[in-house]
Amino acid sequence: MMVSFFDQFASPSHLGIPLIAIAIALPWVLYPTPSSRWINNRLITIQGWFINRFTNQLMLPLNVGGHKWALLLTSLMIFLLTINMLGLLPYTFTPTTQLSLNMGFAVPLWLATVIIGMRNQPTVALGHLLPEGTPIPLIPVLIIIETISLFIRPLALGVRLTANLTAGHLLIQLIATAVFVLLPMMPTVAILTATVLFLLTLLEVAVAMIQAYVFVLLLSLYLQENV
Repeated sequence: MMVSFFDQFASPSHLGIPLIAIAIALPWVLYPTPSSRWINNRLITIQGWFINRFTNQLMLPLNVGGHKWALLLTSLMIFLLTINMLGLLPYTFTPTTQLSLNMGFAVPLWLATVIIGMRNQPTVALGHLLPEGTPIPLIPVLIIIETISLFIRPLALGVRLTANLTAGHLLIQLIATAVFVLLPMMPTVAILTATVLFLLTLLEVAVAMIQAYVFVLLLSLYLQENV
């Protein structure tokens, strides 16, 4: 039974062909193509309003040089948000529960922010490794600590997203299993457990949205330090 709880995180395949590519490509099919008309339908209007508001909020602390990342960060936010929400549906697979996928997003984007900082303002970028006013005996230790913390950033990005979604899916499956087991024996307790399951599902919807936002927000903060 314990093994089956983790089967939901295994990458699905059919006839030996991995289906994760379909799961990754599916979110882009669900969104309507923006139109050049002045008057659109309600769905496209809401979509455009949400994208504009999110982009303005995300780019607010960045200078003009960081605004070049607006399209990339907004697209990543919509992609992660859609995948996380679709993963809460029954009999679906959530690609963002795979650490390899999340690290594939985190490492290149984090590395790009570091390279931009080293190219545009190397003195400021290296200055982050040594806080101002540090006592001379502590300088080597602090440089090592700050360097380690710098390289841990992409790992923290990927692990945070993976761990939060994995823990939520496991809790939902555990409580749902408890409901089915308790229903024939103790209906009252099963109903109370089902109420907890419903509340947990609402919480997981919020977590799915928040984690997608936090992933992109932290990337924008890393970008802010280097532009």
